Amino acid sequence: MKVNIKQSLSEIETRNKVNIVFACESGSRAWGFASPDSDYDVRFIYVHPKEYYLSVDEQRDVIELPINDLLDINGWELRKALRLFRKSNGSLYEWLQSPVVYSQNNEFVDDLKNLMPHYFSPRATMHHYLSMAKTVFENDLAGGEVRLKKYFYALRPILACRWIADRIEVPPMEFGKLRVLLANDLNEIVDDLLKQKAVVDEKYVIKPIEQLYSFIRSEIEYCEKAVPGLGPVNADSDRLNNLFRKYVG
Repeated sequence: MKVNIKQSLSEIETRNKVNIVFACESGSRAWGFASPDSDYDVRFIYVHPKEYYLSVDEQRDVIELPINDLLDINGWELRKALRLFRKSNGSLYEWLQSPVVYSQNNEFVDDLKNLMPHYFSPRATMHHYLSMAKTVFENDLAGGEVRLKKYFYALRPILACRWIADRIEVPPMEFGKLRVLLANDLNEIVDDLLKQKAVVDEKYVIKPIEQLYSFIRSEIEYCEKAVPGLGPVNADSDRLNNLFRKYVG
């Protein structure tokens, strides 16, 4: 599959006349809790030739391939990516930490990673993860049966929120690193769920687990109270402008 993904990225570059400076896995296969039938969520950042940026008209700034059962692949143009980076976009900050990288310009990735502490907004990023956790908690964790994967889709973002609230730093992308925040009894439950998820499909359902439900609910309440005291987004663009010009020139 990795060969197929790299071939798809190469075809995207040729067909669209762009240069992909970074491409990674962004979904459950990078988070650390994939099922056998999990799809591949490939995300990338690309750069056009300089002429693209000298137009008076706004132009398309995303490239998306048709989604199939196995592969979801799309990317952002560099200027779009940097604008979102300036807003402390949670998804983009995750991409830069992905343990599965398909291609990258090492210098570009290092340059962008070095700017993460400068532009990271605890407030904006917590809102991003809180929204994710609350959506799953309110829509998917009630009832007599729960899709197993939904516990991870709630736990990962709420642990990222707690990480930000307690440490005021960019949370890790991988669930295995975030779960250090869990108590031993909850980690034992999570271990069992991870073993199950590794061998069942994405639609597999289980009986509700009250300990996890209560934990997620209490963490949402805690993090909602922690958000107001966290700092705003850094709107300064000078460093990003310099980076942009470096890779478009």
